[in-house]
Amino acid sequence: MDDRIHFVEHKGTQILLLDFSHTTAQQMQLLLEHVRITVAQHARESLLTLADMTGATVDHAVATKIKEVLTLDRPFVKKTAWVGTENIPRAFLENFHNFSQREIVTFKTREEAMDWLVDS
Repeated sequence: MDDRIHFVEHKGTQILLLDFSHTTAQQMQLLLEHVRITVAQHARESLLTLADMTGATVDHAVATKIKEVLTLDRPFVKKTAWVGTENIPRAFLENFHNFSQREIVTFKTREEAMDWLVDS
């Protein structure tokens, strides 16, 4: 699972890639806990994160865990971008934003998301 959470470099800047693509609800739960632990090891407001949700299973239990992790990692994350959110219910996405009080910007491709993370 460690290979799904790692740093990638884009235009000379490090981005923490959270690759949730094509995961089951059970895998999502495990990965989300790994994300929480990994993010907490970094300095406050130091991380740029990109979550790839393409084909991920997001049920009610996973949505609850996402809200928890988004809230707990908020102090450490400078900016967040997500891709692959087309199949996640809009109500879940709005709930993630409202509950965590974080801006979660969605993009069609990883490239667009990474450009936004490092350029703005």
